[in-house]
Amino acid sequence: MRHVDFSPLYRSTVGFDRLFNLLDSRSVADQTPSYPPYNIERTGENTYRITMAVAGFDEKELSLEAHAHVLTVKGEKSEEEADGQSEYLYRGIAKRAFERRFQLADHVEVQSASLKNGLLHIDLLRNIPDAMKPRRIAIAAEAGDTAKQIEAQVAPQQIN
Repeated sequence: MRHVDFSPLYRSTVGFDRLFNLLDSRSVADQTPSYPPYNIERTGENTYRITMAVAGFDEKELSLEAHAHVLTVKGEKSEEEADGQSEYLYRGIAKRAFERRFQLADHVEVQSASLKNGLLHIDLLRNIPDAMKPRRIAIAAEAGDTAKQIEAQVAPQQIN
């Protein structure tokens, strides 16, 4: 993959440093693990949901942390006590720990998280402050200006 030089954009933009750094770090070959699988869906105009398949994990074995525009989901499987009664012939269910990080945009907050049927649902809300929302500005006329009307008497025209 080619490296893209963002330096010309730095000259004409202010405050987009984090975006350019994010794009630059993503241009490097992606080495992120694919476990556990997840979906990101838009559920409304300002609401989102991340759904992760965490089969075999309990609520106590999962942790979520949101800090500085990064949502971190960790899963650490507690070791089951070997009672000596069972012996695995094949172990296909992963018991490995994982850590998955999601970059959150500005003003995106984690609203709730729930675990149901092996799926971890994380609901997100983009909460834009009123000061940053677009607003309509009324245009007022100056005090001395009033609409001028032109009035004239129309002379009757002769009809041929």
